[in-house]
Amino acid sequence: MGSTQKNVMRPPQPKREKIPKSQDNYIDNAQTFMKAKPKNQVNTDKIKEKGTTEVDDKKGLKLVPPRDPRVNSAIAPFSDDMLKDEGFKDRKELADAMFTTMKKYGGLGLTCNQVGLPFNMFTLGDHPSIEKGLKMACFNPFIISKSEETVMMKEGCLTFPFVFLSIVRPRKVVVKYEDEDGQLREGHLDGMISRVFQHEYDHILGKNFIDGVSKMKLDMAYKKAAKQMKLYEKRKNL
Repeated sequence: MGSTQKNVMRPPQPKREKIPKSQDNYIDNAQTFMKAKPKNQVNTDKIKEKGTTEVDDKKGLKLVPPRDPRVNSAIAPFSDDMLKDEGFKDRKELADAMFTTMKKYGGLGLTCNQVGLPFNMFTLGDHPSIEKGLKMACFNPFIISKSEETVMMKEGCLTFPFVFLSIVRPRKVVVKYEDEDGQLREGHLDGMISRVFQHEYDHILGKNFIDGVSKMKLDMAYKKAAKQMKLYEKRKNL
């Protein structure tokens, strides 16, 4: 999940078209924008070749663009023997790489399929204004229950640069997950940390936060995002 304003992947399920033809250029621009690789970014394909991750020098992973089928696919349950296939020695090394990437892009959460990895896992938190900097690395997460009380808030997503949408979600959730040590944890989450967990859990299910938003609202959001993307590129080239 991006900032807010105050194993094997299963094949993606067919979804009705969410991108108005007039705004298809936003997705095209986002594809190009996200393929522009920062100097200190690592491509997951190179990780496979080397057989080891490059997390010791604090390098991160590469975000995949919105049309990539991996970010639109549900993820099968995680097991530790999957790690070696992607060049990770253990859960902690994966968590370190995920937190590094999440913070590099200014996100509050990040799910493995957003960086093209087939792990049922996401990271969230590690922000001083949210639960005193609480960090969570969640393997095989699931939501046990949700509160009836809901809250609407604008959300962003690292997969959709500069797009912000008002999303209604339950205020509280009770969750279970395995941590980086393989211990089963239960959390009673409220407020922002609850929202981020729900956003990342949607990614685990192959869902994106644009799903369920009206075409009119999505069209407006894409137009604003396209303008912001152009401004960002101009400032970067100054």
